[in-house]
Order: sequence, then C-alpha cells, then structure tokens
Amino acid sequence: MRAIKKPNSKLTLLTILATSLVAFAPMSFAKDVTPTQAWQMIDQQALVIDVRTAEEFNEGHIEGAVNIPFEQIVAGVAKLGLKNDDSIVLYCRSGRRSGIADDALTQAGFSNTANAGGVDALIQSKP
Repeated sequence: MRAIKKPNSKLTLLTILATSLVAFAPMSFAKDVTPTQAWQMIDQQALVIDVRTAEEFNEGHIEGAVNIPFEQIVAGVAKLGLKNDDSIVLYCRSGRRSGIADDALTQAGFSNTANAGGVDALIQSKP
C-alpha cells in the first residue's frame, strides 16, 4: 500500500493567498484624489485635462486646462507628446468621465495620473 503524501500547508496557504489577490484585485486603476490634493499636484506643474465635451469646456473650465474628451484621452495625450511619468490631473462634471479617462491612461502605461472629480468642487476648493 502506498502512503498518501500530505500537502505542504505553507504552500497551500500561499496558493490560496495568491489566488485571492488576483481574484479580488480592483478592476479599476483610477486614482481618485481630493480637490486639495489635485491643487497640490497642479501647483507642482501637473498638466490639467478637462475631459468633458468641447461645449462644456467652453462654458467654463479651470484656467490652463487642456480639453480632451474622455473618449479620446489616450490619443489626445499622445498628440501632446507626454511621457508615461508626466503628472496629469483629470476632471469632468462629476468625476465619472475623468475616472474612465484615468483608467484608460493607466492601462496605457501612464503612472502619475489622478482623477480630481468634478469641476465645481475643484473650483470651489482653489486655494
């Protein structure tokens, strides 16, 4: 009769842990920041991108912001010639579209992007 080999409990635990980390990893890579944190990034020369439509942008925007609609964010940033580690602050009306744009940039390899949320909160919190 053959002896049954007992599984290594440490290896089993590590396998379960690794599987759990992959299974429960967040699907979104967007980095939400507070308006105060966004202004700190802007003060440190981050590029500000308004991801709303051109019409919304023309109705009012953060001074110095560039308008690139969220659906065109990766191509638009590429046209600007930005490097993957350039600091970028994104905003829209509510934070939803800027979150989508942040996700797209992160997936495209950009490592220093932030979703500042809605334009009104950002304007109201300007130091």
